[in-house]
Amino acid sequence: MLTLPAPSVAPLAEKPRKSQVGRMVKKGLKRVVPLALAIFLTLEFDLWIIPIVLGTYLLFGLYDVLRNSRRNLRTLDRYFAGNGVFTWLLTPFNIAMDLLCLPYWNRGIYKLDDLPEGYRAEIRTLIDAAAARDLVGMLESKMGEKKRGMIFFKWYGQNFPTSVEMPEYHWPFQYIRTIGVSIFNKKASTGEHFGPLRVTLRVLYNINDIDNKNVYITVGKHTHFWKENKLFIFDDTLQHQSVNESDAMRYCLFVDILRPSPWPWLMSGILTGIRWIMAPIRAVFYKHWSVIK
Repeated sequence: MLTLPAPSVAPLAEKPRKSQVGRMVKKGLKRVVPLALAIFLTLEFDLWIIPIVLGTYLLFGLYDVLRNSRRNLRTLDRYFAGNGVFTWLLTPFNIAMDLLCLPYWNRGIYKLDDLPEGYRAEIRTLIDAAAARDLVGMLESKMGEKKRGMIFFKWYGQNFPTSVEMPEYHWPFQYIRTIGVSIFNKKASTGEHFGPLRVTLRVLYNINDIDNKNVYITVGKHTHFWKENKLFIFDDTLQHQSVNESDAMRYCLFVDILRPSPWPWLMSGILTGIRWIMAPIRAVFYKHWSVIK
């Protein structure tokens, strides 16, 4: 009888190895296939524009990824061959947004006082409304056993109907474009990832009280603990990760504001155009979240 468990252990041990090999093969193909295709097209059809475009994109990408304070092989790998590829493809557009916002230089990580007064007033309106209407209390019954949940009241300027009454979040704000709440169940975290666009800044405000240093967000080498400060503002095209390793839920306002610029009307128009383009594929960006209505 003592020998019976042996056959069941071997198959269990094989599964992680197979899945690991599969991931390694998949990663390898993501790196090799595009380069091999570019070389083939260049040699076969004399398309010398391809290496020029690739070289230009590589320079743009190096500039962009080196903005991250954590500069190691893992960051480079995730940017050029992982979930940062979409950000890399949009680098020319994002650099154009950086130039359009001058003289408001991109700080990467912001304090509330770094923003103009109009921005600060709108952010305070959201925070005050969350407290006045007990937003956390209204959302507590919505999560159930979901690992990570997201509810949107406004997305890139368009209001969304919800089962949670927050009329203030449907106001026609001048600078705020996205209003949602991200909810992390206990022991739930994201992986390291890059946001795609630099038309906006991400504003996060932890609505519920946190008394645990295992609940935080990292942006490069910077770690922000919600226990110490409920408000955090940053450029989300920098690599970041949200972590909840506590035994409590975490409710965080999830807000996008237009980047400060001499041309707010132009930035608003650009973002509206992006909304029209991205609306049909919006679900792709939130596929790891349970969207709450």
